[in-house]
Amino acid sequence: MNNVNDTYFDGYYKDIWRNMIPEQLTVKEVEFMVEYFQLKPGSKVLDLMCGYGRHAIALAEKGISVTAVDNLVQYIDQVKNLVEGTSLPIKAIREDVLNYVPDEKFDLVLCMGNSLNFFNEADTRLLLSKVNDCLATDGYLLIHSWSILEIVVKTFNPQSSSKIGDIEMDTTTEFLFQPTRVEAETKMTMSNGDIEIKKGVDYVFCISEYEHMLLDSGLSLENFYSIPGKKVFTIGEPRIYIIAKKQS
Repeated sequence: MNNVNDTYFDGYYKDIWRNMIPEQLTVKEVEFMVEYFQLKPGSKVLDLMCGYGRHAIALAEKGISVTAVDNLVQYIDQVKNLVEGTSLPIKAIREDVLNYVPDEKFDLVLCMGNSLNFFNEADTRLLLSKVNDCLATDGYLLIHSWSILEIVVKTFNPQSSSKIGDIEMDTTTEFLFQPTRVEAETKMTMSNGDIEIKKGVDYVFCISEYEHMLLDSGLSLENFYSIPGKKVFTIGEPRIYIIAKKQS
């Protein structure tokens, strides 16, 4: 979810979300990116809402030039710390992605980790237009989401509980309209009994709505998968990878 409190990602909480993503998934996603988009040393990738840099660093290790942008200083500092003293071709920038203006063209732009669902329709359209402007001729956009309508209508659960490390997490979720969105409140109970309450919202669009927004921004929807490059997405699967290309 798009958490309204940036401190949610500080320290321990940041590590929680990192541990939720299997390392092998990152490996498979990056392998897919390199093969599908024909990335090679010297290719340029823009990683928007880069988080702690799991894709940016893996791509840079293959000699691909990466610009990693995130609004959270904690994430950008971590990326900088991880690459300090190395020759990895990564430029880490702390900036609100809606205000960020790239000064170069990219072969691929990434919006991974459900990050595009953080934005309402107006901001999504603004962001997609910015993506189109900074893409090289025949450049691509890759969107990863678990909050499109075709997923949410099949997987929506108003109450859920989980445990990550020694933290108990209980989440109450609402499916709301005008605009269509999922709002969640999560209670996190620590091992010492301390409790944190966090709220978040994901805006929900269907594939058709994404297609229209992409077209209006100068991009065309090319493919969508549930497993990167392996299986075409079908309704109800837990994730989608949407591939769009800059229109000629």
